[in-house]
Amino acid sequence: MWTENDIETIKRRGSDAVSVEKQISYFVEGFPFLKLEAPAVAGKGLIELDEETITSLVSDFDQVIAESDLTLLKFVPASGAATRMFKSLFAFLEEGKTDKSVEEFFNRLKDFAFYPALEGALGNDGIDINAADRKVIAQYFLTGVGLGYGYLPKGLLHFHSYEGHSRTPLEEHLMEGALYAKAGGMAHLHFTVSPEHRDKFEKHVVEVIPTYESTLGLKYYISFSEQEAATDTIAVNPDNTPFREKDNSLLFRPAGHGALLENLSRLDADVIFIKNIDNVVPDRLKSETVTYKKALLGILLKTQHQLFDLLERAEKDRSTALLEEAEAFLQHELSVIPPADYKEKSVEDRWVYVTGKLNRPVRVCGMVRNEGEPGGGPFWVKNEDGSVALQIVESAQIDMDNETQKQIAQSSTHFNPVDLVCAVKDRRGNLFPLKDFRDPKTGFITAKSKDGRELKAQELPGLWNGAMADWNTLFVEVPLITFNPVKTVNDLLREQHQ
Repeated sequence: MWTENDIETIKRRGSDAVSVEKQISYFVEGFPFLKLEAPAVAGKGLIELDEETITSLVSDFDQVIAESDLTLLKFVPASGAATRMFKSLFAFLEEGKTDKSVEEFFNRLKDFAFYPALEGALGNDGIDINAADRKVIAQYFLTGVGLGYGYLPKGLLHFHSYEGHSRTPLEEHLMEGALYAKAGGMAHLHFTVSPEHRDKFEKHVVEVIPTYESTLGLKYYISFSEQEAATDTIAVNPDNTPFREKDNSLLFRPAGHGALLENLSRLDADVIFIKNIDNVVPDRLKSETVTYKKALLGILLKTQHQLFDLLERAEKDRSTALLEEAEAFLQHELSVIPPADYKEKSVEDRWVYVTGKLNRPVRVCGMVRNEGEPGGGPFWVKNEDGSVALQIVESAQIDMDNETQKQIAQSSTHFNPVDLVCAVKDRRGNLFPLKDFRDPKTGFITAKSKDGRELKAQELPGLWNGAMADWNTLFVEVPLITFNPVKTVNDLLREQHQ
């Protein structure tokens, strides 16, 4: 199948032929659907917090951060380009097409935080924005003639207006991170970026950091990483043979956010917050987000403490009484139901099973009420080992042709906003090998094209889906106000972003 040039290309990318052949086998065989048992709902896999509990958890958070030497880090996937935000505007600029969204964009142009910059870009060339043709405005907005927003990453766009200035999503994450990802006077943030934009991110950080450090009285440690070429997956033709470029070389494509598991696994922190780059709000709305982030961490630390205590005691005490206590914790606190034949196992085999389940990374995931947004949600899923546990499941992982599975999916009450707090170290302070807790059979296959030719592409198990399939997982309801993504440019006209 492979030529000498193919083998050299694969090696140069940091991969090997066996791994690439495995990817092709997934194209041939497909990825199996997950088996849903039930949606995770309030009281059954989903934790609801009352005001008293929230207050207590926030208090615990503040005390722990003040008294411990925990390292906190905020992980922000930020490599996505903003091109899809401007789909309608590109259609207007290139083909003259218009629709309601295009009309709204121009009618409310002055309400966008980037308006002063756009006005300035036009003014530099002697063009009055108030008298300019709409196509000229779109050109100066989208292309390199002016702001070039159509080709920049979301993290560097002006999202929110403040008196006398505006902020990018990166800046909003700096501000937000200072409110809950700070310990010992230092806030650690890590952004995953695309290679072609890394210099722009680094330049932006250098420009804004002094102001935030001076205003907030803290120090920032900001780091960046890129998605590694070794995580790219091979593209194939519709008949599952390797797709080849005009020069006969193989085509590899970025494998989605699941590839960021490699980036995440290299970060040394006790607690890692994960949140997407575009899910930010102005300062006036940050308080609830901060409150719930602290509450999620409070739940995480409490759960981790109980886990570590059980594992430590189990090293000296292998009694049936302690085993039953650990089994109860596993089932009632971590929502892991053992396989049907579990009770038939010997006491020692049950200990092996329980300690294996306890000794895993932990994640607490905020979930919002489902308001019709597309994407994943919280479910009880039957795993390959026969156990049932909590998983974040994407719609593509569900067999919608199966009426039972479809009904379970449609009865889900909550949605995944990508609001995670993770503990990635064991009780001795060693980082877990995160790749060992991934389910490789939860990838995705999508239809794409290149140079007018159809192809099939493959995404790795999603970072908060299959990449974390074997983590200990807790779901917690968080308010909708904590979820304010910007998918199209007009989303910035929503009240939450004004």
